[in-house]
Amino acid sequence: MSRPRRQRTFRALPLATLTAIAIATMLMLGVGLAYLGVTWYSAHLEESINRSLPPEAAEAYRLVYEGRVPDEAALKTLIDHLAAESEPADLKVQIATLVYGLLSAVICALIGVYLARRIARPLEDLTTAADVLGSGDFSARVALPSGSGREVTSLVETFNALATSLELMEKRLRFNNMAVAHELRTPLTVLQGGLQAMLDGVFPMDRRTVADLLLQVEGLGRIVEDLRTLSLAIGQQLVMQRQRLDAAELVAAVLSAARPMLEAEGLTVETHLQPASVSADPSRLRQAVLALVDNARRYAAGGGWLRVETARLPDGGAVVRLLDRGPGFPEDMDAVAINPFWRGDASRSRATGGTGLGLSVVQAIAVAHGGHLTLANRPEGGAVVAIHLRPA
Repeated sequence: MSRPRRQRTFRALPLATLTAIAIATMLMLGVGLAYLGVTWYSAHLEESINRSLPPEAAEAYRLVYEGRVPDEAALKTLIDHLAAESEPADLKVQIATLVYGLLSAVICALIGVYLARRIARPLEDLTTAADVLGSGDFSARVALPSGSGREVTSLVETFNALATSLELMEKRLRFNNMAVAHELRTPLTVLQGGLQAMLDGVFPMDRRTVADLLLQVEGLGRIVEDLRTLSLAIGQQLVMQRQRLDAAELVAAVLSAARPMLEAEGLTVETHLQPASVSADPSRLRQAVLALVDNARRYAAGGGWLRVETARLPDGGAVVRLLDRGPGFPEDMDAVAINPFWRGDASRSRATGGTGLGLSVVQAIAVAHGGHLTLANRPEGGAVVAIHLRPA
């Protein structure tokens, strides 16, 4: 059994605290270096003066040091010699104090420059990475500094998260642009070819031909409307009018309207609708449920069975759940959640009539209501799609 990893209890100090500690340390270091230097030089100067004493003055100094009284002549010689040396010694001590003070200031300044550069290095890295990011390269990242202030660490983490988000958005935008071009190309090609053939007299300009071309126009309209819905979701303008409603009643109304097309596909609908009060935009929630029902009709009709449930969650929220016996989702569920133009059929054909934007639109509506969309496969076969809504 593996031992649990110990969590790091150390937390980076605020930048102001680190700066204060560094300044206080430099001050104490400067005063300490100056004191040690002056003390050492004073002792050295005192020893030098003692060595320069005349023999009788040196003897008198030794007797005084031992606590005995020397004779008067020797004591006078000692006093005169010390008086003569005192003024030059004081000047030397003053000069030494100045020299050692300047030396300690230089040493502290060098250490301070090193600490300042160490603190500012992550900011320089951030500036460089921001320039790279501004040039369009969203792969730029900054290494998390060790021993930096809390603010610097938080700034680096936020920058890296922003760069990761921008890189993901760029990938999704590139994919979406390619997918939009792919989705629009087919109906536009059919329309252009059909109209050109009618003008050239190849196709008769009859009711059936116009109806076929109208189907392509309707497909284009669905794509444009779904893209508009996703754009409103990005701008946080998708849900505008909330009201309290019963999710069970709303789902029942959607199923009643969709029952003819479900029966036409051979789907038997089974319901278990429990009352669940939510605060939601009824038109958007109706759009999401209808999209899931239509998605089941297109891709799960082969199973011949569809179960729709509503329930109240323990936290007071609600869930709308659809279960089918169709082919289910692929193993790579991330592709379903991320790619707006994903379709259940690998050929991406338009045989089922879908735009590939249905699940993305439903997910956007769920998120706009503070909820989320979940996708899963049933153990006995088929798929489970659920809209989770937050409490009213």
